[in-house]
Amino acid sequence: MRILVIAPHADDETLGMGATISKFSNNGNYVTVAILTGHGEKKHPLWHQSKWDVVRKEAKKACEILGVSELIFKELPAACLDNIPSWEINKEVNNLIKEVDPEEIYIPFPHDLHNDHKAISYAATVATRPYLKSASKIKRICAYETLSETNLNFPYMIPNFEPNIFINISSLEIEKKINAMKAYKSQIQEDNQPRSIEGIKALSKLRGMHIGCSYAEAFYLLGEYQH
Repeated sequence: MRILVIAPHADDETLGMGATISKFSNNGNYVTVAILTGHGEKKHPLWHQSKWDVVRKEAKKACEILGVSELIFKELPAACLDNIPSWEINKEVNNLIKEVDPEEIYIPFPHDLHNDHKAISYAATVATRPYLKSASKIKRICAYETLSETNLNFPYMIPNFEPNIFINISSLEIEKKINAMKAYKSQIQEDNQPRSIEGIKALSKLRGMHIGCSYAEAFYLLGEYQH
């Protein structure tokens, strides 16, 4: 099966579902990770190109650890998507999905705090409307949770992340997720912060408790289709 994981930023794929990616890969699936933001085509208002030279090198190492079949980088300007016309983002995501031609798609939660996550989630939803011929092969679309972004909006203003899919992950798969996150030396935080090794362990243990196992990753099913 062809699986597409859409990550707004490098490390979202690992934080959100690194162990599940490893599980999918070990089970013989073709897993594509697409990291959609970077420096952009113009001068970035916040960061120099060298930042992406570092983080993309880290992403390649992390995805290799997870057994990713294909890693794609796009050039939407990071942290600037609220200034980009939605049709441009929609077109980028639509073209990506056509290129990869997946059967399952995993996207960031639509109500994450980061506006880049919201914009890319929306674009993926537009591109995967189930009545479209271009989406006719897609069987399932799920949202993953990202430490440091998911459930940080005020819960009385937007829907909270309430997972309805839990995937049991082995100790080897959680170890690969942790090692992949360690590859992101420029992104990892101290253990009292969410984007950290302890944060990963804590969330995976909590999700595991929901289904009576040691570790799990959780998702929200957005759509499941039998065309």
